[in-house]
Amino acid sequence: MAKKKIGVGLIGYNFMGKAHSNAYRQVNRFFDLPVEVELKAICGRNEQAVAAAAKAFGWESYETDYRKLLARKDIHLVDVSSPGNMHAPMAIAAAQAGKAVFCEKPLANTLSEAKQMLAAVKKAKVAHGLCHNYRRAPAVGLVKRFIEDGTLGKIYHFRATYLQDWIMDPAFPLVWRLDKKVAGSGALGDLGAHIIDLARYLVGEVTEVSALTETFIKARPKLESVGGGLGAKQGKATGKVTVDDCALFLGRFKGGAVGTFEATRFAGGRKNYNRFEINGSGGSVVFNLERLNELEYFNRSDSADRQGFRTIICNEGTHPYPVWWPSGHIIGYEHTFTNTVADLLVAMHERKPFKPDFNDGVRNNAVLDAVERAAKSKKWEKVTV
Repeated sequence: MAKKKIGVGLIGYNFMGKAHSNAYRQVNRFFDLPVEVELKAICGRNEQAVAAAAKAFGWESYETDYRKLLARKDIHLVDVSSPGNMHAPMAIAAAQAGKAVFCEKPLANTLSEAKQMLAAVKKAKVAHGLCHNYRRAPAVGLVKRFIEDGTLGKIYHFRATYLQDWIMDPAFPLVWRLDKKVAGSGALGDLGAHIIDLARYLVGEVTEVSALTETFIKARPKLESVGGGLGAKQGKATGKVTVDDCALFLGRFKGGAVGTFEATRFAGGRKNYNRFEINGSGGSVVFNLERLNELEYFNRSDSADRQGFRTIICNEGTHPYPVWWPSGHIIGYEHTFTNTVADLLVAMHERKPFKPDFNDGVRNNAVLDAVERAAKSKKWEKVTV
């Protein structure tokens, strides 16, 4: 019996466009799915660039206007991997066109926009999902298992840091991620959204926060070409940086745990250091994306002469997502996207909710909103949805 075909339309062809394209291209080759993906069209405003991306990434065609993409009858799933300022209009229009919607994180630049997006997919009764690929790292899945089966006991602490260093040079240009109108926020939305989602996924809802943000370099060289891509020509004029360079905040969880969060793009030597540690009454775990196949685990029930952190290599057949390679053969960053797409497609086929969805996106945005309010008020702020 022939499998049902799902035509995908992807909006965006740069970093996330490349990662998502690879996931769609590989998913049927490694996962035994009830559906078959067809890479119908990729979309971007620059025709020369999007045409090259379509050829390089294996798409059947390309579009330069997302409205034309949404009007196509051969496309059933729309993937929104554009800059944040376009998430809301694109996702809402996709839902109104009757398409399933998969959106990059954070869901929106503001909580208000996120709520509008959720309302749109609910009204249209279409499938919806949010791309937080780090949930699909096998080691993170194992942490989720430890929490659900009680291995870690009562959770006391969640501490997370997401550190990068790619904009430390003052001569680095004013790309779109440094423009609040386009990006929504800086390190907070770009990196903080990830650790917020992991916190909610593993420990539960955040109820209140206290925060500070800082912008270390206030002005940067403008880019002469339209779009502000990393390959654009740098001009002599400077422009104001309107987002945060770092964000630090404390949080309280509904279940009684407390959390510390730090997101910065000014941590010299840290390239993609997404690390969290969870401490519970039964033990502790440590995850670091730069060593994503490993999980550090401490069990308090071990005898005193054997207590200490052990390293679990999360590539066994008993671990989450065992489909890739034989025991001990590690996977990479790109596999987390393929794992995510596989789960999304199964959920769509079975007409079951995919997680995280736009509901999660709204709740993540609510935390981001509370952090921004707390940084301004210098007081504890409630997370309100």
